[in-house]
Amino acid sequence: MRQGRRDFLKGLAFAGAGATVLSQAGGCASMPQARIKGMALMGARYAPLPTVKVGIIGLGMRGPGAVQRLSQIPGVEIVAVCDKHTDRAEKWKKWLVGKGKKEPKVYSGSEEAWKGLCDSADVNLVYITTPWKLHTPMALYAMKAGKHAVSEVPIAVTIDECWSLVETAEKTRRHCMMLENCCYGSSELFALRLCREGVLGTLVHGEGAYLHDLRSLKMDDHGYMDMWRLKFSEEHDGNPYPTHGLGPICQYMSINRGDKMDYLVSINSDQFGLTEYARDTFGPESAKARQTYRLGDMSTTVIKTHKGRTILVQHDTTSARPYSRLNLISGTKGVLSDYPLRVALAPNSHSWMNNEELAKLQEKYQHPLWKQVGDLAQKVGGHGGMDFIMDYRLCHCLQKGLPLDIDVYDSVLWSSLVELTERSTQNRGASVEVPDFTRGAWRTAEPLGIVTIDA
Repeated sequence: MRQGRRDFLKGLAFAGAGATVLSQAGGCASMPQARIKGMALMGARYAPLPTVKVGIIGLGMRGPGAVQRLSQIPGVEIVAVCDKHTDRAEKWKKWLVGKGKKEPKVYSGSEEAWKGLCDSADVNLVYITTPWKLHTPMALYAMKAGKHAVSEVPIAVTIDECWSLVETAEKTRRHCMMLENCCYGSSELFALRLCREGVLGTLVHGEGAYLHDLRSLKMDDHGYMDMWRLKFSEEHDGNPYPTHGLGPICQYMSINRGDKMDYLVSINSDQFGLTEYARDTFGPESAKARQTYRLGDMSTTVIKTHKGRTILVQHDTTSARPYSRLNLISGTKGVLSDYPLRVALAPNSHSWMNNEELAKLQEKYQHPLWKQVGDLAQKVGGHGGMDFIMDYRLCHCLQKGLPLDIDVYDSVLWSSLVELTERSTQNRGASVEVPDFTRGAWRTAEPLGIVTIDA
């Protein structure tokens, strides 16, 4: 039985305020057939934008990189910048002018200055790089103002927010895409091509993660962070940041486009890392050392798909271990595993390819996006160049009126694990059904192909 967003909120209240009980009549247990037929955003094409006129909201940690990347893409103008701190907005306005770009309009000085940017007739793409809890409200407002909306990860932190984004994108007929998705790296796109050309055989299992020691980032304000990550760790369990490793696996497996997630189970370790770091850094009697943190150090989730495949997703930002997104995809004819990148193919699947063999395979199956703009991407940067290629491809699609590689259904599905994993974790790893945000359209949707850019 398909579940609507309100039915999905029965039971555990994600905000931690206790159970939310809604009547069956107030939910959408079975989506009306007319609604399903009317939903037409899978592969949606909208009027081309010869010039993508971007307004960027948030210039603290991620926003400056977006300014630098977007300013180097042909046919893109940054027409507005916004931050509640005026000095940040002014700094990047001056930077753009210093690079010979048109002077963008500045929106700043208040918590709601961003609304003016969204309302501006000069903007046709709103680019959101703010703390997590602002992503959905800003994207909703932007779409209602007639703008395409793109947001950093996760694009939503509750199931209710996920459904709101879907419904608003469908109603307004605007694109809504999640940024910083980690789908455009050289290894990820190499893996995607191996999958699409059948080199790994029938896909069986994937693994993705966000393993990154962020204790210093969480605990230290750095003068501009507002410590919102630390507060999230105080209030929530589960996996608060599932999308980095999950997105590429979903693309390999064509989740939402031929397959779908059915259910998941999730468990977390207890919390050790934040308290220990706080004691060592600030002293055992400090407020941070005495604070209770709900977020366990290691979150492990297993997802079962409709076609019988499995996906493992992990999150750990409070342990001393090297950075990894895992990025493993396994099939009946071979396996690719990242960090470091390795490939094994039948009939020699008992050992990894040597460096020479791997280099030849990479050359043969290099994705055309990296062939076209990979050298420039590495110079510009952003997660090793993947963020630049993501921005370049996004703007290319907007300019040509093409469907986006990552749509609103992908964006909310990957983000939905924020709430779903917390539900499962707080119920001793109980199985939790994953909503079908496409409402059945996944059965006929076209998988993501090997896309290019007209360089």
